[in-house]
Amino acid sequence: MPSPISSTTLPGGGSIPIYGLGTWFMGENARTRPAEVAALKLGLDLGATLIDTAEMYGSGGAEEIVGEAIAGRRDEVFIVSKVLPENTTRRGTIAACERSLKRMRTERIDLYLLHWRGSPSLEETLEAFAALQRDGKIKRWGVSNFDTDDMEELEELGGEGCASNQVLYNLTRRGVEFDLLPWCRMRGIPVMAYSPIEQGRMLGHKALASIAARHNATPAQIALAWLLRQKDIVVIPKATNPDHVRENRAALDVELDADDLATLDRAFPPPKRKQSLAML
Repeated sequence: MPSPISSTTLPGGGSIPIYGLGTWFMGENARTRPAEVAALKLGLDLGATLIDTAEMYGSGGAEEIVGEAIAGRRDEVFIVSKVLPENTTRRGTIAACERSLKRMRTERIDLYLLHWRGSPSLEETLEAFAALQRDGKIKRWGVSNFDTDDMEELEELGGEGCASNQVLYNLTRRGVEFDLLPWCRMRGIPVMAYSPIEQGRMLGHKALASIAARHNATPAQIALAWLLRQKDIVVIPKATNPDHVRENRAALDVELDADDLATLDRAFPPPKRKQSLAML
Protein backbone atom coordinates (compact mmCIF):
# COMPACT_ATOMS: atom_id res chain seq x y z
CA MET A 1 0.00 0.00 0.00
CA PRO A 2 1.42 3.45 -0.85
CA SER A 3 2.14 5.98 1.85
CA PRO A 4 -0.94 7.79 3.21
CA ILE A 5 -2.16 10.95 1.52
CA SER A 6 -1.95 13.98 3.77
CA SER A 7 -4.65 16.61 4.15
CA THR A 8 -4.81 20.37 4.42
CA THR A 9 -7.03 22.37 6.74
CA LEU A 10 -10.24 23.98 5.53
CA PRO A 11 -11.53 27.33 6.79
CA GLY A 12 -13.94 26.82 9.65
CA GLY A 13 -12.54 23.39 10.51
CA GLY A 14 -12.18 20.03 8.90
CA SER A 15 -9.71 19.01 6.22
CA ILE A 16 -9.43 17.96 2.60
CA PRO A 17 -6.95 15.49 1.05
CA ILE A 18 -4.25 17.19 -1.01
CA TYR A 19 -4.57 14.63 -3.79
CA GLY A 20 -7.66 13.29 -5.50
CA LEU A 21 -9.24 11.91 -8.63
CA GLY A 22 -10.59 14.08 -11.42
CA THR A 23 -13.53 13.10 -13.62
CA TRP A 24 -13.56 15.73 -16.38
CA PHE A 25 -14.49 14.05 -19.71
CA MET A 26 -15.84 10.98 -17.92
CA GLY A 27 -19.42 9.89 -18.49
CA GLU A 28 -19.47 10.91 -22.14
CA ASN A 29 -19.43 7.45 -23.75
CA ALA A 30 -21.22 4.31 -22.60
CA ARG A 31 -18.42 2.13 -23.98
CA THR A 32 -15.81 3.70 -21.70
CA ARG A 33 -17.99 3.69 -18.59
CA PRO A 34 -16.72 0.38 -17.13
CA ALA A 35 -13.09 1.53 -17.43
CA GLU A 36 -13.92 4.89 -15.85
CA VAL A 37 -15.69 3.27 -12.90
CA ALA A 38 -12.79 0.83 -12.50
CA ALA A 39 -10.26 3.68 -12.54
CA LEU A 40 -12.05 5.48 -9.71
CA LYS A 41 -12.34 2.28 -7.70
CA LEU A 42 -8.62 1.66 -8.18
CA GLY A 43 -7.83 5.20 -7.05
CA LEU A 44 -9.91 4.66 -3.92
CA ASP A 45 -8.09 1.37 -3.28
CA LEU A 46 -4.81 3.28 -3.50
CA GLY A 47 -5.98 5.71 -0.83
CA ALA A 48 -7.05 8.60 -3.06
CA THR A 49 -10.37 9.26 -1.34
CA LEU A 50 -11.16 12.67 -2.85
CA ILE A 51 -13.20 12.60 -6.06
CA ASP A 52 -13.85 15.81 -8.00
CA THR A 53 -16.78 15.99 -10.41
CA ALA A 54 -19.43 18.40 -11.70
CA GLU A 55 -22.93 18.40 -13.13
CA MET A 56 -21.40 19.69 -16.38
CA TYR A 57 -19.11 16.69 -16.91
CA GLY A 58 -20.81 14.36 -19.33
CA SER A 59 -24.07 16.26 -18.69
CA GLY A 60 -24.32 14.44 -15.37
CA GLY A 61 -22.75 11.23 -16.63
CA ALA A 62 -19.59 11.72 -14.60
CA GLU A 63 -21.62 12.04 -11.41
CA GLU A 64 -23.37 8.77 -12.26
CA ILE A 65 -19.98 7.11 -12.64
CA VAL A 66 -18.93 8.50 -9.27
CA GLY A 67 -22.09 7.05 -7.74
CA GLU A 68 -21.30 3.63 -9.14
CA ALA A 69 -17.65 3.77 -8.05
CA ILE A 70 -18.39 4.74 -4.45
CA ALA A 71 -21.26 2.28 -3.90
CA GLY A 72 -20.81 0.62 -0.53
CA ARG A 73 -17.93 2.88 0.50
CA ARG A 74 -19.45 6.38 0.66
CA ASP A 75 -18.03 7.13 4.09
CA GLU A 76 -14.48 6.72 2.75
CA VAL A 77 -14.92 9.41 0.14
CA PHE A 78 -14.67 13.21 0.07
CA ILE A 79 -16.90 14.28 -2.84
CA VAL A 80 -16.48 17.62 -4.61
CA SER A 81 -19.07 18.63 -7.19
CA LYS A 82 -20.02 21.84 -8.96
CA VAL A 83 -23.13 23.69 -10.02
CA LEU A 84 -23.30 25.34 -13.43
CA PRO A 85 -23.59 29.14 -13.29
CA GLU A 86 -26.87 29.22 -15.21
CA ASN A 87 -28.42 27.16 -12.40
CA THR A 88 -27.29 29.37 -9.54
CA THR A 89 -30.43 31.23 -8.60
CA ARG A 90 -31.51 30.29 -5.11
CA ARG A 91 -34.08 27.79 -6.34
CA GLY A 92 -31.93 26.60 -9.23
CA THR A 93 -28.90 25.85 -7.05
CA ILE A 94 -30.97 23.75 -4.66
CA ALA A 95 -32.58 21.84 -7.52
CA ALA A 96 -29.20 21.25 -9.22
CA CYS A 97 -27.71 19.95 -5.99
CA GLU A 98 -30.61 17.55 -5.50
CA ARG A 99 -30.10 16.21 -9.05
CA SER A 100 -26.40 15.71 -8.36
CA LEU A 101 -27.15 13.88 -5.12
CA LYS A 102 -29.55 11.58 -6.96
CA ARG A 103 -27.04 10.82 -9.72
CA MET A 104 -24.32 10.00 -7.18
CA ARG A 105 -26.74 8.09 -4.95
CA THR A 106 -25.63 9.93 -1.85
CA GLU A 107 -27.29 12.13 0.75
CA ARG A 108 -24.53 14.72 0.94
CA ILE A 109 -21.76 16.46 -0.99
CA ASP A 110 -18.66 17.28 1.04
CA LEU A 111 -17.73 20.39 -0.95
CA TYR A 112 -20.07 22.06 -3.44
CA LEU A 113 -18.60 24.65 -5.79
CA LEU A 114 -19.96 27.38 -8.05
CA HIS A 115 -18.29 26.27 -11.30
CA TRP A 116 -17.72 29.81 -12.56
CA ARG A 117 -19.52 33.12 -12.33
CA GLY A 118 -22.71 33.65 -14.28
CA SER A 119 -25.53 36.14 -14.44
CA PRO A 120 -27.40 35.10 -11.24
CA SER A 121 -26.23 37.19 -8.31
CA LEU A 122 -23.68 35.83 -5.86
CA GLU A 123 -26.12 36.75 -3.08
CA GLU A 124 -28.68 34.27 -4.41
CA THR A 125 -26.09 31.53 -4.73
CA LEU A 126 -24.82 32.12 -1.21
CA GLU A 127 -28.38 31.96 0.12
CA ALA A 128 -28.83 28.61 -1.62
CA PHE A 129 -25.53 27.28 -0.27
CA ALA A 130 -26.60 28.27 3.24
CA ALA A 131 -29.94 26.51 2.82
CA LEU A 132 -28.26 23.37 1.50
CA GLN A 133 -25.90 23.38 4.48
CA ARG A 134 -28.79 23.77 6.91
CA ASP A 135 -30.53 20.81 5.30
CA GLY A 136 -27.39 18.65 5.47
CA LYS A 137 -27.17 18.25 1.69
CA ILE A 138 -23.74 19.89 1.51
CA LYS A 139 -21.12 20.10 4.22
CA ARG A 140 -19.17 23.04 2.76
CA TRP A 141 -19.27 25.31 -0.25
CA GLY A 142 -16.70 27.03 -2.39
CA VAL A 143 -16.03 28.46 -5.83
CA SER A 144 -14.15 27.66 -9.01
CA ASN A 145 -12.49 29.91 -11.59
CA PHE A 146 -12.68 32.96 -9.30
CA ASP A 147 -9.93 35.55 -9.74
CA THR A 148 -8.76 37.85 -6.96
CA ASP A 149 -11.36 40.55 -7.63
CA ASP A 150 -14.10 37.90 -7.58
CA MET A 151 -12.82 36.59 -4.24
CA GLU A 152 -12.74 40.13 -2.84
CA GLU A 153 -16.34 40.70 -3.92
CA LEU A 154 -17.34 37.38 -2.40
CA GLU A 155 -15.70 38.36 0.88
CA GLU A 156 -17.54 41.70 0.91
CA LEU A 157 -20.83 39.84 0.50
CA GLY A 158 -20.16 37.83 3.64
CA GLY A 159 -18.70 34.87 1.86
CA GLU A 160 -16.22 34.09 4.61
CA GLY A 161 -17.56 30.53 4.59
CA CYS A 162 -15.84 29.84 1.25
CA ALA A 163 -13.85 26.64 1.77
CA SER A 164 -11.87 26.47 -1.49
CA ASN A 165 -11.25 27.98 -4.91
CA GLN A 166 -10.62 25.55 -7.78
CA VAL A 167 -8.59 27.04 -10.64
CA LEU A 168 -6.44 26.07 -13.59
CA TYR A 169 -2.93 25.77 -12.15
CA ASN A 170 0.10 23.90 -13.42
CA LEU A 171 3.67 24.56 -14.53
CA THR A 172 2.52 26.23 -17.75
CA ARG A 173 -0.29 28.20 -16.04
CA ARG A 174 1.34 29.95 -13.09
CA GLY A 175 -0.48 33.27 -13.22
CA VAL A 176 -2.36 32.58 -9.97
CA GLU A 177 0.95 32.77 -8.09
CA PHE A 178 1.16 36.54 -8.55
CA ASP A 179 -1.87 37.56 -6.47
CA LEU A 180 -4.66 34.98 -6.24
CA LEU A 181 -2.68 32.27 -4.48
CA PRO A 182 -1.20 34.67 -1.88
CA TRP A 183 -4.69 36.16 -1.31
CA CYS A 184 -6.17 32.73 -0.62
CA ARG A 185 -3.24 31.72 1.57
CA MET A 186 -3.64 34.78 3.76
CA ARG A 187 -7.19 33.63 4.48
CA GLY A 188 -6.41 29.93 4.82
CA ILE A 189 -8.42 28.99 1.71
CA PRO A 190 -6.93 25.96 -0.08
CA VAL A 191 -6.62 26.17 -3.85
CA MET A 192 -7.58 23.15 -5.93
CA ALA A 193 -5.47 22.77 -9.09
CA TYR A 194 -7.35 21.35 -12.06
CA SER A 195 -5.63 20.15 -15.26
CA PRO A 196 -2.37 19.73 -13.31
CA ILE A 197 -0.54 18.29 -16.32
CA GLU A 198 -2.34 20.49 -18.89
CA GLN A 199 -4.09 17.42 -20.34
CA GLY A 200 -0.66 16.01 -21.19
CA ARG A 201 0.43 18.87 -23.45
CA MET A 202 3.43 19.82 -21.30
CA LEU A 203 4.87 16.34 -20.91
CA GLY A 204 7.26 16.51 -23.86
CA HIS A 205 9.24 19.39 -22.33
CA LYS A 206 12.92 18.55 -21.98
CA ALA A 207 13.18 20.04 -18.47
CA LEU A 208 10.56 17.62 -17.21
CA ALA A 209 12.26 14.75 -18.98
CA SER A 210 15.67 15.53 -17.48
CA ILE A 211 14.33 15.84 -13.93
CA ALA A 212 12.25 12.71 -14.38
CA ALA A 213 15.35 10.76 -15.42
CA ARG A 214 17.19 11.86 -12.27
CA HIS A 215 14.33 10.68 -10.07
CA ASN A 216 13.53 7.48 -11.98
CA ALA A 217 10.11 9.01 -12.51
CA THR A 218 7.92 10.14 -15.40
CA PRO A 219 7.38 13.72 -16.61
CA ALA A 220 3.78 13.57 -15.37
CA GLN A 221 4.98 12.61 -11.90
CA ILE A 222 7.39 15.55 -11.85
CA ALA A 223 4.64 17.98 -12.89
CA LEU A 224 2.36 16.62 -10.17
CA ALA A 225 5.13 16.58 -7.55
CA TRP A 226 5.83 20.25 -8.29
CA LEU A 227 2.28 21.09 -7.24
CA LEU A 228 2.13 18.61 -4.39
CA ARG A 229 5.18 20.09 -2.68
CA GLN A 230 2.89 22.99 -1.76
CA LYS A 231 1.03 21.54 1.18
CA ASP A 232 -2.08 23.72 0.77
CA ILE A 233 -2.67 22.87 -2.89
CA VAL A 234 -5.17 20.13 -3.76
CA VAL A 235 -4.23 18.31 -6.97
CA ILE A 236 -6.87 16.38 -8.97
CA PRO A 237 -5.47 14.61 -12.04
CA LYS A 238 -7.87 12.56 -14.16
CA ALA A 239 -6.94 9.11 -15.47
CA THR A 240 -8.89 6.15 -16.81
CA ASN A 241 -5.97 3.87 -17.66
CA PRO A 242 -5.04 1.85 -14.54
CA ASP A 243 -1.32 2.34 -15.21
CA HIS A 244 -1.86 6.11 -15.28
CA VAL A 245 -3.89 5.94 -12.06
CA ARG A 246 -0.97 4.21 -10.36
CA GLU A 247 1.57 6.53 -12.00
CA ASN A 248 -0.23 9.65 -10.82
CA ARG A 249 -0.64 8.27 -7.29
CA ALA A 250 3.10 7.53 -7.09
CA ALA A 251 3.88 11.23 -7.70
CA LEU A 252 3.27 11.74 -3.99
CA ASP A 253 6.49 9.84 -3.31
CA VAL A 254 8.63 12.08 -5.57
CA GLU A 255 10.60 14.72 -3.65
CA LEU A 256 11.98 17.58 -5.72
CA ASP A 257 15.13 19.33 -4.53
CA ALA A 258 16.22 22.95 -4.86
CA ASP A 259 18.04 22.28 -8.13
CA ASP A 260 14.93 20.65 -9.60
CA LEU A 261 12.80 23.63 -8.62
CA ALA A 262 15.31 26.08 -10.07
CA THR A 263 15.37 24.15 -13.34
CA LEU A 264 11.58 24.22 -13.51
CA ASP A 265 11.49 27.96 -12.76
CA ARG A 266 13.84 28.58 -15.68
CA ALA A 267 11.79 26.38 -17.99
CA PHE A 268 8.40 27.63 -16.75
CA PRO A 269 8.99 31.12 -15.32
CA PRO A 270 6.75 32.40 -12.53
CA PRO A 271 4.65 35.48 -13.30
CA LYS A 272 6.15 38.95 -12.92
CA ARG A 273 2.85 40.83 -13.26
CA LYS A 274 -0.88 40.31 -12.90
CA GLN A 275 -2.36 37.97 -15.49
CA SER A 276 -5.99 37.28 -16.30
CA LEU A 277 -7.21 34.06 -14.76
CA ALA A 278 -6.81 31.22 -17.27
CA MET A 279 -9.60 28.73 -17.87
CA LEU A 280 -9.97 25.63 -20.02
